[in-house]
Amino acid sequence: MRQRSVKNLGGRIEENSRFRIKTPQDVKGSWSRVFGNENPIYLEIGCGKGKFILEKAIANPDKNFIAVEGQQNVVLRALEKAEEAELNNLRIFIGFVNDLRDYFEEEELAGIYLNFSDPWPKARHEKRRLTNRDRLTNYFQVMGEGGFVEFKTDNEGLFEFTLSEIEALERPVLELSHDLHQSCYASKDCKTEYEEKFSSQGKKIHYVKI
Repeated sequence: MRQRSVKNLGGRIEENSRFRIKTPQDVKGSWSRVFGNENPIYLEIGCGKGKFILEKAIANPDKNFIAVEGQQNVVLRALEKAEEAELNNLRIFIGFVNDLRDYFEEEELAGIYLNFSDPWPKARHEKRRLTNRDRLTNYFQVMGEGGFVEFKTDNEGLFEFTLSEIEALERPVLELSHDLHQSCYASKDCKTEYEEKFSSQGKKIHYVKI
């Protein structure tokens, strides 16, 4: 989906950069110092406008959260929200991540959230999907014992692909629902902007935690 241009985008991002990490590669291995504590750290890849990750940070002050988003005109709203809420347990960086080992040491993360990722429906784009087996393997390379990946999508094809990749890796499935909001996991769910939109349209939300 094409995003609308934002007037003076660069300037507005700079004005709302108190919780932005400009060079995350330089923070590798030192994220606890960034937050000023040893609380567990959780990452959302593709945070969009930030609704999900801000709700997580507000609800869990004893945990730290990092959000990454590649679309500058989208992440601007997340940066603005972080400024408004003054959330010291949230940091945001702008970019498209490939290998998480460029940004995090082994065992530096406690969990990863993937919400409504681009489905890349064409077969030749399979390697771009954030839940392909190589990506999933990479996520666990920077997480400690007990680390998890939570994935939500409205796209049934992407969800079935994800489950097949999990099976290929022989990863245990901890939680699973083909209709999240009618499941026992609904009460703990923080919704994204897309999730609210799709749910209002009657679409089922697929969810898995590994």
